[in-house]
Amino acid sequence: MQVHFGIELLAAEWTDSVACIGTFDGVHRGHQQVIQTAVAKALQSECPCVLVTFDRHPAHVLAPDRCPKAIGSLQSNLAEFQALGVAVAVVLPFDYALSQTPAEEFFEEILVGRIKARAIVVGHDFAFGHNRVGTPEWLQDRIATTVIPSFEIDGRRVSSSEIRRAVEAGQVEEAANLLGRPFEIPGVVVAGQKLGRKLGFPTANLARSFDQVLPAFGIYSGEMTCPIGTFRAAISIGTRPAAGGGNVTIEAYLLDYPADPLYGMAVTLRLLARVREERDFPSLDALKAQIARDVERIRASR
Repeated sequence: MQVHFGIELLAAEWTDSVACIGTFDGVHRGHQQVIQTAVAKALQSECPCVLVTFDRHPAHVLAPDRCPKAIGSLQSNLAEFQALGVAVAVVLPFDYALSQTPAEEFFEEILVGRIKARAIVVGHDFAFGHNRVGTPEWLQDRIATTVIPSFEIDGRRVSSSEIRRAVEAGQVEEAANLLGRPFEIPGVVVAGQKLGRKLGFPTANLARSFDQVLPAFGIYSGEMTCPIGTFRAAISIGTRPAAGGGNVTIEAYLLDYPADPLYGMAVTLRLLARVREERDFPSLDALKAQIARDVERIRASR
Protein backbone atom coordinates (compact mmCIF):
# COMPACT_ATOMS: atom_id res chain seq x y z
CA MET A 1 0.00 0.00 0.00
CA GLN A 2 1.23 3.47 -0.90
CA VAL A 3 0.96 6.10 1.85
CA HIS A 4 0.88 9.87 1.29
CA PHE A 5 1.01 12.28 4.21
CA GLY A 6 -0.82 15.29 2.81
CA ILE A 7 -2.09 15.75 -0.71
CA GLU A 8 0.60 18.05 -2.12
CA LEU A 9 2.93 15.36 -3.47
CA LEU A 10 0.23 13.04 -4.77
CA ALA A 11 0.56 12.91 -8.57
CA ALA A 12 -1.91 10.20 -9.54
CA GLU A 13 -1.32 8.61 -12.95
CA TRP A 14 -4.51 6.53 -12.76
CA THR A 15 -7.56 7.87 -14.55
CA ASP A 16 -10.18 6.70 -12.04
CA SER A 17 -10.37 5.47 -8.48
CA VAL A 18 -12.86 4.36 -5.86
CA ALA A 19 -12.47 6.44 -2.72
CA CYS A 20 -13.51 5.86 0.87
CA ILE A 21 -13.27 8.56 3.54
CA GLY A 22 -13.32 8.51 7.31
CA THR A 23 -11.46 8.94 10.56
CA PHE A 24 -11.47 5.14 11.01
CA ASP A 25 -10.19 5.25 14.61
CA GLY A 26 -9.27 1.68 15.51
CA VAL A 27 -10.55 0.33 12.15
CA HIS A 28 -13.35 -1.60 13.85
CA ARG A 29 -15.73 -4.02 12.16
CA GLY A 30 -18.03 -1.24 10.99
CA HIS A 31 -15.10 0.57 9.37
CA GLN A 32 -14.03 -2.69 7.79
CA GLN A 33 -17.39 -2.96 6.01
CA VAL A 34 -16.84 0.47 4.44
CA ILE A 35 -13.29 -0.28 3.35
CA GLN A 36 -13.99 -3.79 2.07
CA THR A 37 -16.88 -2.47 -0.02
CA ALA A 38 -14.64 0.20 -1.54
CA VAL A 39 -11.90 -2.34 -2.27
CA ALA A 40 -14.39 -4.70 -3.94
CA LYS A 41 -15.82 -1.91 -6.09
CA ALA A 42 -12.33 -0.82 -7.11
CA LEU A 43 -11.44 -4.38 -8.10
CA GLN A 44 -14.64 -4.66 -10.13
CA SER A 45 -13.85 -1.35 -11.86
CA GLU A 46 -10.18 -2.28 -12.42
CA CYS A 47 -8.93 0.81 -10.63
CA PRO A 48 -7.25 1.53 -7.27
CA CYS A 49 -9.03 1.96 -3.97
CA VAL A 50 -7.85 5.23 -2.41
CA LEU A 51 -8.59 5.75 1.28
CA VAL A 52 -8.65 9.27 2.72
CA THR A 53 -8.20 9.67 6.46
CA PHE A 54 -6.82 12.19 8.96
CA ASP A 55 -3.76 12.33 11.18
CA ARG A 56 -5.90 13.03 14.27
CA HIS A 57 -9.49 12.99 15.38
CA PRO A 58 -11.23 16.17 14.10
CA ALA A 59 -12.27 16.95 17.69
CA HIS A 60 -8.63 17.72 18.47
CA VAL A 61 -9.21 20.94 16.51
CA LEU A 62 -12.96 21.49 16.74
CA ALA A 63 -13.61 20.54 20.38
CA PRO A 64 -10.36 19.74 22.19
CA ASP A 65 -12.05 19.63 25.60
CA ARG A 66 -14.32 16.83 24.36
CA CYS A 67 -11.86 14.98 22.15
CA PRO A 68 -12.02 11.20 22.70
CA LYS A 69 -8.87 9.23 23.37
CA ALA A 70 -7.58 7.23 20.42
CA ILE A 71 -8.32 3.52 20.10
CA GLY A 72 -5.38 2.73 17.86
CA SER A 73 -2.23 4.38 16.57
CA LEU A 74 -1.97 5.79 13.07
CA GLN A 75 0.60 3.09 12.34
CA SER A 76 -1.77 0.30 13.37
CA ASN A 77 -4.61 1.88 11.40
CA LEU A 78 -2.44 1.98 8.28
CA ALA A 79 -1.51 -1.67 8.76
CA GLU A 80 -5.21 -2.58 8.89
CA PHE A 81 -5.91 -0.57 5.72
CA GLN A 82 -3.21 -2.49 3.92
CA ALA A 83 -4.49 -5.84 5.16
CA LEU A 84 -7.96 -4.97 3.83
CA GLY A 85 -6.58 -4.36 0.34
CA VAL A 86 -6.37 -0.56 0.09
CA ALA A 87 -4.00 0.52 -2.69
CA VAL A 88 -3.30 4.10 -1.59
CA ALA A 89 -3.86 5.80 1.77
CA VAL A 90 -3.87 9.60 1.91
CA VAL A 91 -3.39 10.94 5.46
CA LEU A 92 -4.49 14.56 5.67
CA PRO A 93 -3.31 16.78 8.54
CA PHE A 94 -6.52 17.90 10.21
CA ASP A 95 -5.94 21.53 11.14
CA TYR A 96 -8.05 24.64 11.41
CA ALA A 97 -7.67 25.44 7.71
CA LEU A 98 -8.97 22.02 6.70
CA SER A 99 -11.86 22.30 9.15
CA GLN A 100 -12.92 25.52 7.41
CA THR A 101 -12.69 24.08 3.88
CA PRO A 102 -16.13 24.06 2.20
CA ALA A 103 -17.42 20.64 1.23
CA GLU A 104 -17.64 21.67 -2.44
CA GLU A 105 -13.98 22.71 -2.49
CA PHE A 106 -12.83 19.51 -0.75
CA PHE A 107 -14.90 17.44 -3.16
CA GLU A 108 -13.78 19.18 -6.35
CA GLU A 109 -10.12 19.76 -5.54
CA ILE A 110 -9.20 16.68 -3.53
CA LEU A 111 -11.65 13.86 -4.17
CA VAL A 112 -12.23 14.50 -7.86
CA GLY A 113 -9.23 16.64 -8.82
CA ARG A 114 -6.34 14.94 -7.01
CA ILE A 115 -7.62 11.46 -6.18
CA LYS A 116 -9.71 11.18 -9.38
CA ALA A 117 -12.59 9.44 -7.65
CA ARG A 118 -15.32 8.07 -9.90
CA ALA A 119 -17.17 6.51 -6.97
CA ILE A 120 -17.15 6.96 -3.21
CA VAL A 121 -17.99 4.69 -0.28
CA VAL A 122 -18.79 6.19 3.13
CA GLY A 123 -20.42 5.19 6.39
CA HIS A 124 -24.01 6.26 7.08
CA ASP A 125 -22.98 8.86 9.68
CA PHE A 126 -20.02 10.38 7.83
CA ALA A 127 -19.89 14.06 6.91
CA PHE A 128 -17.07 16.36 5.77
CA GLY A 129 -16.39 19.98 4.98
CA HIS A 130 -17.11 23.14 6.97
CA ASN A 131 -20.19 22.67 9.16
CA ARG A 132 -20.34 19.02 8.01
CA VAL A 133 -22.19 19.95 4.84
CA GLY A 134 -20.80 16.99 2.88
CA THR A 135 -23.28 14.32 3.99
CA PRO A 136 -23.85 11.03 2.17
CA GLU A 137 -26.98 12.55 0.59
CA TRP A 138 -24.95 15.57 -0.55
CA LEU A 139 -22.42 13.24 -2.17
CA GLN A 140 -25.09 11.18 -3.89
CA ASP A 141 -26.20 14.30 -5.81
CA ARG A 142 -22.69 14.66 -7.27
CA ILE A 143 -21.05 11.24 -7.66
CA ALA A 144 -21.83 7.53 -7.47
CA THR A 145 -21.94 7.00 -3.72
CA THR A 146 -22.42 3.85 -1.71
CA VAL A 147 -23.57 4.41 1.87
CA ILE A 148 -22.83 1.59 4.31
CA PRO A 149 -25.37 1.21 7.13
CA SER A 150 -24.36 0.76 10.74
CA PHE A 151 -22.81 -2.61 11.53
CA GLU A 152 -24.48 -4.50 14.36
CA ILE A 153 -23.58 -7.53 16.46
CA ASP A 154 -26.53 -9.16 18.20
CA GLY A 155 -28.56 -6.01 17.69
CA ARG A 156 -25.85 -3.76 19.10
CA ARG A 157 -24.30 -1.07 16.90
CA VAL A 158 -20.53 -1.22 16.57
CA SER A 159 -18.96 2.18 17.15
CA SER A 160 -15.73 3.72 18.38
CA SER A 161 -17.50 5.04 21.48
CA GLU A 162 -18.72 1.53 22.38
CA ILE A 163 -15.19 0.19 22.02
CA ARG A 164 -13.79 2.93 24.27
CA ARG A 165 -16.46 2.14 26.85
CA ALA A 166 -15.59 -1.57 26.78
CA VAL A 167 -11.85 -0.90 27.08
CA GLU A 168 -12.28 1.54 29.95
CA ALA A 169 -14.40 -1.05 31.78
CA GLY A 170 -11.69 -3.68 31.34
CA GLN A 171 -13.91 -5.68 29.00
CA VAL A 172 -11.13 -6.37 26.51
CA GLU A 173 -12.82 -9.48 25.13
CA GLU A 174 -15.88 -7.41 24.25
CA ALA A 175 -13.64 -4.76 22.70
CA ALA A 176 -11.97 -7.47 20.60
CA ASN A 177 -15.39 -8.65 19.42
CA LEU A 178 -16.24 -5.14 18.22
CA LEU A 179 -12.81 -4.52 16.71
CA GLY A 180 -12.49 -7.91 15.06
CA ARG A 181 -9.10 -8.43 16.75
CA PRO A 182 -7.55 -7.94 20.22
CA PHE A 183 -7.14 -4.44 21.61
CA GLU A 184 -3.52 -3.32 21.30
CA ILE A 185 -1.26 -0.95 23.24
CA PRO A 186 1.90 0.06 21.34
CA GLY A 187 4.83 1.66 23.09
CA VAL A 188 8.54 1.71 23.84
CA VAL A 189 10.25 -0.28 26.61
CA VAL A 190 11.85 1.95 29.21
CA ALA A 191 13.64 1.37 32.51
CA GLY A 192 11.46 1.08 35.59
CA GLN A 193 12.08 0.60 39.31
CA LYS A 194 13.06 -3.04 38.68
CA LEU A 195 10.69 -4.21 41.43
CA GLY A 196 9.54 -7.10 39.26
CA ARG A 197 13.11 -8.33 38.95
CA LYS A 198 13.49 -8.28 42.75
CA LEU A 199 10.30 -10.34 43.04
CA GLY A 200 11.47 -12.87 40.48
CA PHE A 201 9.20 -11.62 37.68
CA PRO A 202 11.14 -9.08 35.58
CA THR A 203 8.84 -6.90 33.50
CA ALA A 204 9.05 -4.76 30.40
CA ASN A 205 7.80 -1.28 31.27
CA LEU A 206 5.90 0.42 28.47
CA ALA A 207 5.97 4.14 27.67
CA ARG A 208 3.24 5.28 25.28
CA SER A 209 3.66 7.99 22.66
CA PHE A 210 0.07 9.17 22.12
CA ASP A 211 -3.13 9.72 24.09
CA GLN A 212 -4.73 6.28 23.87
CA VAL A 213 -7.74 4.96 25.77
CA LEU A 214 -6.50 2.88 28.70
CA PRO A 215 -8.09 -0.28 30.12
CA ALA A 216 -9.37 -0.41 33.68
CA PHE A 217 -6.60 -1.04 36.18
CA GLY A 218 -5.87 -4.70 36.72
CA ILE A 219 -4.03 -7.79 35.53
CA TYR A 220 -4.55 -9.05 31.99
CA SER A 221 -3.50 -12.07 30.01
CA GLY A 222 -2.10 -11.18 26.63
CA GLU A 223 0.95 -11.22 24.43
CA MET A 224 3.76 -8.93 23.41
CA THR A 225 5.21 -8.60 19.95
CA CYS A 226 8.80 -7.34 19.89
CA PRO A 227 11.64 -7.40 17.34
CA ILE A 228 12.49 -11.05 18.07
CA GLY A 229 8.97 -12.49 18.14
CA THR A 230 5.69 -12.75 20.01
CA PHE A 231 5.49 -13.99 23.60
CA ARG A 232 2.68 -14.66 26.04
CA ALA A 233 2.49 -12.08 28.77
CA ALA A 234 1.02 -11.27 32.15
CA ILE A 235 0.21 -7.56 31.89
CA SER A 236 -0.27 -5.17 34.78
CA ILE A 237 -1.94 -1.78 34.30
CA GLY A 238 -2.32 0.54 37.26
CA THR A 239 -0.61 2.54 39.98
CA ARG A 240 1.00 -0.40 41.87
CA PRO A 241 -0.50 0.36 45.33
CA ALA A 242 1.46 -2.51 46.92
CA ALA A 243 4.68 -0.71 45.93
CA GLY A 244 3.65 2.69 47.24
CA GLY A 245 1.45 3.84 44.35
CA GLY A 246 2.26 6.66 41.98
CA ASN A 247 1.89 7.23 38.25
CA VAL A 248 0.06 4.81 36.00
CA THR A 249 2.36 2.10 34.69
CA ILE A 250 1.98 -0.60 32.05
CA GLU A 251 4.19 -3.63 32.69
CA ALA A 252 4.44 -7.00 30.99
CA TYR A 253 6.03 -10.16 32.35
CA LEU A 254 6.89 -12.37 29.38
CA LEU A 255 6.33 -16.02 30.23
CA ASP A 256 8.97 -17.58 27.99
CA TYR A 257 11.18 -14.72 26.85
CA PRO A 258 14.73 -15.99 26.20
CA ALA A 259 16.74 -12.92 25.22
CA ASP A 260 18.28 -9.72 26.60
CA PRO A 261 16.20 -6.85 27.98
CA LEU A 262 14.11 -4.89 25.47
CA TYR A 263 15.08 -1.38 26.59
CA GLY A 264 14.52 1.20 23.87
CA MET A 265 12.65 -1.17 21.57
CA ALA A 266 9.19 -0.58 20.09
CA VAL A 267 6.74 -3.29 21.13
CA THR A 268 3.00 -3.99 20.99
CA LEU A 269 0.85 -5.49 23.73
CA ARG A 270 -2.36 -7.35 22.90
CA LEU A 271 -4.83 -7.75 25.73
CA LEU A 272 -6.80 -10.99 25.56
CA ALA A 273 -8.66 -11.23 28.88
CA ARG A 274 -8.85 -9.57 32.28
CA VAL A 275 -7.58 -11.81 35.06
CA ARG A 276 -8.43 -9.64 38.07
CA GLU A 277 -8.70 -6.08 39.35
CA GLU A 278 -5.75 -4.17 40.80
CA ARG A 279 -5.37 -4.77 44.55
CA ASP A 280 -3.18 -3.68 47.42
CA PHE A 281 -1.24 -6.27 49.44
CA PRO A 282 0.05 -6.19 53.02
CA SER A 283 3.62 -7.06 51.98
CA LEU A 284 5.85 -7.63 48.98
CA ASP A 285 5.86 -11.36 49.81
CA ALA A 286 2.07 -11.41 49.50
CA LEU A 287 2.36 -9.53 46.20
CA LYS A 288 4.95 -12.02 44.93
CA ALA A 289 2.69 -14.95 45.81
CA GLN A 290 -0.24 -13.37 43.97
CA ILE A 291 1.90 -12.65 40.89
CA ALA A 292 2.94 -16.31 40.84
CA ARG A 293 -0.73 -17.35 40.92
CA ASP A 294 -1.60 -14.88 38.16
CA VAL A 295 1.20 -16.15 35.96
CA GLU A 296 0.21 -19.79 36.44
CA ARG A 297 -3.41 -18.94 35.66
CA ILE A 298 -2.36 -17.21 32.47
CA ARG A 299 0.01 -20.04 31.53
CA ALA A 300 -2.79 -22.57 31.96
CA SER A 301 -5.36 -20.50 30.03
CA ARG A 302 -4.39 -22.04 26.71
